[in-house]
Amino acid sequence: MGQTTRLFIAAPLPDELKAYFVEQAGRYKSDALRQVPTENLHLTLYFIGNVPASQLPAIQDVTAHLTRQFTPFTLQLEAIEPGPKPRSPRLIWARFRSHDAFAQLSGSLTQALSTEPPLHREPKPHVTLARFRKDRPVPHSLQSFYPDTPLALQVNEIAVWHSELGSPHPHYSILQRYPLTGNHAEGKTV
Repeated sequence: MGQTTRLFIAAPLPDELKAYFVEQAGRYKSDALRQVPTENLHLTLYFIGNVPASQLPAIQDVTAHLTRQFTPFTLQLEAIEPGPKPRSPRLIWARFRSHDAFAQLSGSLTQALSTEPPLHREPKPHVTLARFRKDRPVPHSLQSFYPDTPLALQVNEIAVWHSELGSPHPHYSILQRYPLTGNHAEGKTV
């Protein structure tokens, strides 16, 4: 990993959900889009960025400590659509309904791991499926797709991930997994 390492905290996805997302991303036919590789699909909780490799053990300790305060929770898929701003999208994402436990876990990680004061905005639970290329115009009139039947993501664990920049895509790998085992149920402290 060298002197610095690029890290983020995210929930891994089950294989069947990854396959569903790959299929749905395939609905968007445009050479302006670059689809995220299946193995890179994840639900981000906090992007750390480049840090000295020596900080990894402290980041892992903080993550382990926080996961002991949260129990598993379920996110409901709302739509697959251009985002985060529909009129000037940067990506295609699978957007989940807001959830207190997700917001609180993401906020706790941000507060504990950020070197700068966190922005005061509610995190949007999502999985990035494709990104628009910067050298091509974004197509107009991109559709949103809604699941025919309710689709849920059970978040039972989170992980510290390593990101190695590359072309055409970065390579992501999980460094350590942490089960959610605490007493923080569905957004309320027990």
